[in-house]
Amino acid sequence: MKVSRRSMMQSTAAIAASGALISCKEKAVTNGAASHTASIDGLMEDATNLILNSYPESASSAGLDSGARKGLKSKLTDRSSSGQAKIKTEVKALLKRLRDVDTSKLDADAALNIDVVRTIFETTAEGFDFPYGDIAQVNYNWSYRNSPYAVAQNTGAFVEIPSFLDSSHSIENSDDADAYLMRMKAYADQLDGETDRTRDFGDQGVILPDFLMKKTLGQLKGALDRDSSTWGIVTALANNTKDMPGSYAEDARVLAEEKIRPAMERQVSVLEAQASKATSDAGIWAKPDGDKYYDWNIRASTTTNMSADEIHQMGIDELAELHGRMEPILQSIGYTKGSVGERMKALGDDPRYHFADGDEGRAEIMAFIHKTVDDIRGRMPNAFETLVPGFLEVTRINPEVEAGAPGAYGGAGSIDGTKPGHFWINLRTPALHNKFGLMDLTYHEAIPGHVWQGEYTFKQPLIRSLLAFNAYSEGWALYAQQLADELGVYDDFPVGRLGYLQALAFRACRLVVDTGLHAKRWGREQAINWFVVNNGSSYDEVQGEIDRYCAWPGQALGYKVGHTAINRLRDKAKLELGDKFNFKRFNDALVLGGAVPMTVLGRVVDRYIEKERS
Repeated sequence: MKVSRRSMMQSTAAIAASGALISCKEKAVTNGAASHTASIDGLMEDATNLILNSYPESASSAGLDSGARKGLKSKLTDRSSSGQAKIKTEVKALLKRLRDVDTSKLDADAALNIDVVRTIFETTAEGFDFPYGDIAQVNYNWSYRNSPYAVAQNTGAFVEIPSFLDSSHSIENSDDADAYLMRMKAYADQLDGETDRTRDFGDQGVILPDFLMKKTLGQLKGALDRDSSTWGIVTALANNTKDMPGSYAEDARVLAEEKIRPAMERQVSVLEAQASKATSDAGIWAKPDGDKYYDWNIRASTTTNMSADEIHQMGIDELAELHGRMEPILQSIGYTKGSVGERMKALGDDPRYHFADGDEGRAEIMAFIHKTVDDIRGRMPNAFETLVPGFLEVTRINPEVEAGAPGAYGGAGSIDGTKPGHFWINLRTPALHNKFGLMDLTYHEAIPGHVWQGEYTFKQPLIRSLLAFNAYSEGWALYAQQLADELGVYDDFPVGRLGYLQALAFRACRLVVDTGLHAKRWGREQAINWFVVNNGSSYDEVQGEIDRYCAWPGQALGYKVGHTAINRLRDKAKLELGDKFNFKRFNDALVLGGAVPMTVLGRVVDRYIEKERS
């Protein structure tokens, strides 16, 4: 869901095996301005080391699992109760030190860095104070999602680790292959750790809703019904070691059969035991302290102090404004009767905008995406003065988990540039996508969206590159869709502009249904039907989205809240600068400032305005 690495961060010390938080560098500092700077450097090193030690997957995804950090390549996050408790303790200890920093004594860049890091550690510490939930705020790989459940259709090792190993664990030699096997063993331990936490959460009354339970068990049982030699986690290693001496493929198969399969079976057993207690209540309000948990999730997702009621009304208002923009386009193409939602549904039913069924349609979708990427890539010099490579690979989401996965997701590659960013596309059925909406989805996930923006974080200090803020990253991705429209991609394709506006309306609908589910006690079907009627989206697409919101309360709020905040800041810059406003330099300022909370983004834009005035 989010790497100058400045020189001070490039020289980060080797990580201590114990994961201790106090750096020798800081201990040696005694006084003076140079001492203060060194102390801040040491604090940032320790925050970096905490993240990489606690979440070794982060090191691999960021391309930081070699040299002094090579040992991390054979490890995975400890997802057991004791492992999570250890991370909680270390987060709180680091937060205390961050709070002790007097930012008034720092230069603007250093003060901003401290504020950004402190904000995310504060949010994480608050999340850990709940007696249940999977807190992912400082997890480089999955920071975009927090969940009250340790395991769900879109949460947990079964969903996350096989794809992670396939995309982020490079295998160039026997040491890398051996590390992969060690991670397979760790994966089995992760499953068991999550199973124990699932049992514990269940004892507190935190059990998956019955419809999510059915979907989650279906995914796990579907894998268990297959020969373990065909599992992606096995075939990935087999394919990457076929020219190496040794028995890696067989070793992987044995581990899958003797370690991973039993761990999955134990997880299924606990979930099945809880299934009889599962209810159809979709919202977090039905769980212990659910209202407080949702309030925290709103803060974590939006980095604002907005209430659920304010966000709900914001969604209704913005949806009405977007429908007003769609109306004349619909009229111009002959769709004149019915609500905007009804007419968009009719447009979606038009076979002219469908892809073929089956594998033929999947191939059409991949070709469509590549063509769209090639076109938008050529337009980037018109939107930015500072360009990045946009290193991208378009990949199908693992079919084993497609049923519970979103329609798509994306993110930048490794910090060292050796691994591409990914646009993961759900192809369980080509009917999930259409020809007037897929362009916009590509801009969101790939260029100039998540993959493009993520590469600018590589210009930040390392710690800043390892942290993400949902409202910023998802708000940017919606702004990226807007940039594509402003660059003229739909000038000869008005139906495509409708797809873009419908996608924005989709995010406005999220504000309504997420708060409806978790704060206003809507049921699942009520949320699905409201969404389908008001946005014209397909039932199949929406039910998957609603299930996602049920498992990740509040996550879907960051998109439109962040997008609206960015546009308000752009309007402010235009008003204050007048003729001095520069489109490309404003966009540069947004991405070069790095991922920040919405409370800090205003400072980034103020600095841009001040610079343009001088």
